[in-house]
Amino acid sequence: MRADEPCPILADMPTRITRVNPEQSHETPGYHHITVVEAGRTAYLAGQCPLDRHGALVGADDFDAQADQVAENALSALTAVGALPAHVVRSVIYVRSADRAVLGSVWHRLTDSVIGPAFTTAATLLGVTQLGFTGQLVEVDLTVALPD
Repeated sequence: MRADEPCPILADMPTRITRVNPEQSHETPGYHHITVVEAGRTAYLAGQCPLDRHGALVGADDFDAQADQVAENALSALTAVGALPAHVVRSVIYVRSADRAVLGSVWHRLTDSVIGPAFTTAATLLGVTQLGFTGQLVEVDLTVALPD
């Protein structure tokens, strides 16, 4: 099959993609906070950052405050598409640190948070050197199997 030919498996499958930016979320420079794909109803949340609804960084130099804001933002995004943390099927947590104790602390802060059930499924915890916003220490990426 050539690259410009449609995939025969996907050709007969209707696909509907809906992009959502919840009212409670900050403005984006072009991406959407959530993408919902019809065909098993899956939502892919953009990385949830420690920004308030006005786009201001919360908790400069404070891993706990940033983890709390990320959890609140993720809960708002899940709610916007009718999902609960238990509907999350994949998570990736990014922490700007190479210190395992810091990574573990952020993990526990998130697993004890309002979105704690999101991390009982496939999860990855990564220590990274840089995140997208100046001063950002924590980000969470979630994939959700939406309820019928």
